[in-house]
Amino acid sequence: MIGFFCKYAPVEVFEAMGVEIGRIEPKVTNFNQADTLMHPNICSFVKAVLEDVMVQDYEGIVLTTCCDSVRRLYDVLKDRFPEKFIYLLDVPRKVTDFAVSLYGERLEQMVAAYEEYSGRTLDRAKLAEILKRKEEGEKLKTAPREKGTLRVGLMGARCSAEVKNLLEDHHVDVAFDLTCTGVRRHYRVNPQSLMPSYAEELLNQIPCMRMTKAVNRENYIEGFLDQIDGILYHTVKFCDNYSYEYTRLHQELDKPLLLVETDATMQCAGQIRTRVEAFLESLKMAEGDAENRGRKKRSEDGKMYVLGIDSGSTSTNAVIMNEKREMLAFAVVRTGAKSGDSANRILQEVLDKAGLQKEDLDLIVSTGYGRVSIPFADENVTEISCHGKGAHYFNPSVRTILDIGGQDSKAIQLNEKGEVTDFVMNDKCAAGTGRFLEMMARTLEIDIAELGPISLEWTEDIDISSMCSVFAESEVISLIAQNKEKCDIAHGIHKAIAGKACSLLKRVGLHETFMMTGGVAKNPGVVRAVEDVLHTKLYLCEEPEIVGATGAALFALETLEK
Repeated sequence: MIGFFCKYAPVEVFEAMGVEIGRIEPKVTNFNQADTLMHPNICSFVKAVLEDVMVQDYEGIVLTTCCDSVRRLYDVLKDRFPEKFIYLLDVPRKVTDFAVSLYGERLEQMVAAYEEYSGRTLDRAKLAEILKRKEEGEKLKTAPREKGTLRVGLMGARCSAEVKNLLEDHHVDVAFDLTCTGVRRHYRVNPQSLMPSYAEELLNQIPCMRMTKAVNRENYIEGFLDQIDGILYHTVKFCDNYSYEYTRLHQELDKPLLLVETDATMQCAGQIRTRVEAFLESLKMAEGDAENRGRKKRSEDGKMYVLGIDSGSTSTNAVIMNEKREMLAFAVVRTGAKSGDSANRILQEVLDKAGLQKEDLDLIVSTGYGRVSIPFADENVTEISCHGKGAHYFNPSVRTILDIGGQDSKAIQLNEKGEVTDFVMNDKCAAGTGRFLEMMARTLEIDIAELGPISLEWTEDIDISSMCSVFAESEVISLIAQNKEKCDIAHGIHKAIAGKACSLLKRVGLHETFMMTGGVAKNPGVVRAVEDVLHTKLYLCEEPEIVGATGAALFALETLEK
C-alpha cells in the first residue's frame, strides 16, 4: 500500500495504476523511535507518522512539501527505507498558469519514478475515468438537515479519525471539512490535457494555510454561517499557521468555536471526547428545547428520585435529588484502581443516606472521565456541562468557574441561564492539579490536608518558577536544602498554581461572579492565592467536589421532565 496524508497528493494516479493507497491515520502511544531519529522540536503529527511507518508494511509513502517537518520526515524515511518508494512532491504555493504547468510536470516525474520503481504503467484512460466518476459522485449537495440534528463545520489541520467518528456517533451533520486532509473534489478534467488539468484541479481546492490563497477559506465559510451551529477547529500542537487562523476566527466569527489541539497520540482520546461532547451539549442547549420542557413525569404519584454520579480520577461523588430539586443525600469516596468498584461503593452509601433502594431511582446520569465506565448509569453527560449546571444551581450569579480536579483544570464561562458558552482545559499535564499538590505534600513530608492551612502562615514570599511536576519537585527539594520554611514553600507552590489557573481563566474571560469547584477548592491556600490574583472573592459551596454530580442529577431531572 502507498501511504499519504495530504489532500494535494495525487491519489487517483496510483488508483489508475492498480495500487492500493490509504490515508495515514497514526495511532501511537509514544515517540520513542521518532525521538531517536528526529529533532525533539519536530511536529508531533510527523513523529506519529514516522512511528506508524516503522511498524506498518507500506510499499511507499508520498509526501508533499507542506512544511519543514514533513521535509525532515522525507529525509529520515529516505535514509531509513531505501528499498521503499519514498517520494516528496513539491507543491506550488500559488495557483497561476505557470504553477499549474509546473505541478503537472512534477506529477509526470513522480509517475515516471514509480513506473521505474514498480514496473507498472499508468493507464491514462483509466485515470480520466476515475476522475470523471469522482466528478459526478462528489458534487456538493445541500440537503436539508433533519430536525434536532446539529450541523457543524470542520476546520484546522489533520482532523483525526477519532474526532470524525465521534461526530458520526452523535449523528452530527458535517457541513464542510476545511481541514488539510479534508474531502477533495475534481471537476472539468480535460482528457486531452489530462495531467495539467488534473494538476489544476488539485491546486484549486479550498486552500490549506500553506497556500497564498488561504484567505479564500474565510470567503468559503461565509456562505455556511447561517446553516451551521458551530465550528470545530482541530489542529496539531504548535502548528502556528492554524493557531493564527483560529485566533482570528475566534475574534471575528459570531459562532461557537471549539479548539481541539492534540499531539497525535492515543492518550488524547479521553480529553478529545470530553471537549467535543461538551461542545455538542452546549450547542444543543443554545438551540433550546422548550417544546420538551415542563412535561409531567411518567409516574402517577409525581415523585422522582434521580442520581448524579461524578467519576473523577481522585474522587467519585454522588448526589440524589427529588422532583423538587431538593438534595436528599450526597457522598464522596476516594476513586480506587477501578472506577466501577468506586461507583458501586458510593451508590450503596448515598442510597443508605437517602433511605432509598436502587429500584427507587428513576434515572441515573454519570459524568466525569469515568462516566462511560459506570455500568448502572442510564445516560452520561460531560463534566463541563454538569459543572455549569451544578454551579448555577448553587449560585445563579456565577459566570466563571475554575474547576481543579485530580488530573486536570478547567475554566468554564456561563450565561445568565447557567448554560456553558465557552470552556478551556489544560492538556495532558498534571501541573496545578490535585496530583501535583499530592506530590508536593509528599516532598515536604506533610499530609495533603495540612498543605493549605500551613501556607496561610507564610512570612517569606517565595517564587516557584516551574509548574512542571518533575521540575517543581526538584525546585522544592532545592528550597528544602536551603532550609526554607515549609509554610513559605507551600505558599510559593499555591502562588504558582494560582498564576496558572488565572491564565486559564483569562482564555474564557474574567467575568464575575467566580466559583471554584473540585477537590483543590478545599485547599484554603490555593483559594486565597487565586483570590489575590483575581482581586475578588471566590464563591465556594459547602462541598466543592459534588458540583459535577449535582449537575448530573439536574440533567436527569430535566430528562424525566421532557
